Amino acid sequence: MAEKLFVTTALPYANGPFHIGHIMEYIQADIWVRFQRMQGNQVHFVGADDAHGAPIMLKAEAEKISPQELVARIASGRPKYLQGFHISFDHWHSTDSPENVALSQDIYRRLKAAGLIYSKPVEQFYDPVKRMFLADRYIKGECPNCHSKDQYGDACEVCSTVYAPTDLIEPYSVLTGAKPVLKTSDHLFFRLSDPKCVDFLNGWTTTPGRLQPQVANKAREWLSGPGENPGDQALGDWDISRDAPYFGIPIPDAPGKYFYVWLDAPIGYLASLQSYFASGKARANGEPRSFEEFLAAPDTRQVHFIGKDIIYFHTLFWPAMLKFAGPPYKVPDNVYVHGFITVSGEKMSKSRGTGISPLRYLDIGMNPEWLRYYIAAKLNANVEDLDFNPDDFIARVNSDLVGKYVNIASRAANFITRHFDGALAYAGDIDALRRQAGELAQQVRESYATREFGRAMREIMAYADRINQEFDARQPWVLAKDPARRAELQDICSRTLYGFKLLSVLLAPVLPDVAAHVARELFGLDRPFRWSDAGEPPQRVNPYQHLMTRVDPKQLDALFDADSPVGGKPAAAKDAAAAAATISIDEFKRLDLRVARIVAAEQVTGADKLLKLTLDLGTETRTVFAGIKSAYDPATLTGRLTVMVANLAPRKMKFGVSEGMVLAASNESGGPYLLSPDSGAAPGMRVS
Repeated sequence: MAEKLFVTTALPYANGPFHIGHIMEYIQADIWVRFQRMQGNQVHFVGADDAHGAPIMLKAEAEKISPQELVARIASGRPKYLQGFHISFDHWHSTDSPENVALSQDIYRRLKAAGLIYSKPVEQFYDPVKRMFLADRYIKGECPNCHSKDQYGDACEVCSTVYAPTDLIEPYSVLTGAKPVLKTSDHLFFRLSDPKCVDFLNGWTTTPGRLQPQVANKAREWLSGPGENPGDQALGDWDISRDAPYFGIPIPDAPGKYFYVWLDAPIGYLASLQSYFASGKARANGEPRSFEEFLAAPDTRQVHFIGKDIIYFHTLFWPAMLKFAGPPYKVPDNVYVHGFITVSGEKMSKSRGTGISPLRYLDIGMNPEWLRYYIAAKLNANVEDLDFNPDDFIARVNSDLVGKYVNIASRAANFITRHFDGALAYAGDIDALRRQAGELAQQVRESYATREFGRAMREIMAYADRINQEFDARQPWVLAKDPARRAELQDICSRTLYGFKLLSVLLAPVLPDVAAHVARELFGLDRPFRWSDAGEPPQRVNPYQHLMTRVDPKQLDALFDADSPVGGKPAAAKDAAAAAATISIDEFKRLDLRVARIVAAEQVTGADKLLKLTLDLGTETRTVFAGIKSAYDPATLTGRLTVMVANLAPRKMKFGVSEGMVLAASNESGGPYLLSPDSGAAPGMRVS
């Protein structure tokens, strides 16, 4: 019987474009979804933007636009990524939607009726200038343990000590620089520590197959109490409210209070599904039931793909919310967790220049299916980090996809079209070929189903090796010279192309575009491959058409060199005339000029001209190395405002990574002179 699947990925925060970690997760989920569709299962694959919270509110405020305008701008760029990497979501929505408001408030009312919501006073730091309570990320100060300056309000990045914001020495607001004051406000809490919640979660987390063993073990640690490692969380009640000003969903019976973003964000899965049903697309996908009927049905399987950094929310709060909200809500059947993506062994970091821009990958013309295959070849069902190594990427793609897989069709099809007008014929026992194909398809099917994608790719490429070895052993180029051996030539090329069709079916979840091209252009099908096609030997082929090129190492150089132009053309030399050339207003708007506060200025050992500046942009800090040492004493710079180019690509230097550029004026008579905004300007404001 066909399964009914409701599948989601973690919702990306709508304050910036997708990064490679998003794309890795979407590719993983998409491969599994496409595999399920090929089995004949009915899949409803939805996503949405996580659109609420203080960071979006503050970023929009700094840009002098509404949060809705900011979210809409970010959302407008999503399709290029999703379509570019062949991600087959059925629907994409937003948590800032009528559906999410209604569902979040409904779940809240149900939890309150179940006796799981209560209020208590909470003392927090408050910015008297900004007039808002401050989350930990908006508070900095001196670490109480190692006394490092400018550490965030939850943990020290230098000594890794975890502490409360009130433990900081000389705390200040990163939004205004003001000294925060302690202020009390009533907050609403979800009573996760209630015995009925704990009993439910103990059972839910230990259900075989629901969670990976590593995830289940971590959840049990939280349920049983604090761990031994610093920062380990114990199960406690969950603060679900935030005070105005806040961009979020109003709590219906608490004026001036809003749901904490992590309450309404996962409900966004359901809001997107509801919007998908309302659009009629679910019915078009074969689902006759309503949203409520589908959600509550026992044959609906709810599956989430997430990263390991959000396990706590998805294995404790989320299932408990759904359980005690009651029907039609139902708890997840599976939460599949993956690790992070690293680059050449280093953690992804835009500031250190170790990130991969998905948009740049597409813009320089790299094949999205190279990345899909590479990620698939390195993924398994465990919670392990995946490393992108440029040399390994080139070797795997060129060897496996081009040297093994594509090479099979390019070699055999030409013999068939040239000598037999495209007709295939098999000598001997064709049933033996079918059995062999069926055995491989079943092995690969089990690997896909259990998300052991790396094992599936190894099984597929091992079979590709066997096909190539047999083809070489039979030497069709020799057979083609002997008219008496035409039947032998036709047989070996037919068997080879049957093997190629089998491989194409098995690779279709990973290489959907290539597989569709093979089905249509080479084998003449009027539809994409189904899994059952793996066992059917083809009878004819059309002339071979080019399927895939090799990776050029220069493309990897361009991918990681953010300063090089898209397309690989050399940049023109700059001279005085070029610098003075006129530009359009659209070209000027590409510059993201921001007001920044210099919160620290330091001498750089070994540098004659540089000072190391730590700049506060309102919602984040940046490190910039500026050639202003000859004109400024570092001690005089702390606290002053300046202007920086915030969207300049990070630059690796001998002394570290510079994450932008401060603006200064100079000529032959003097300088440099830092630019300073007028009084009233605040960190993060955009210069236009």
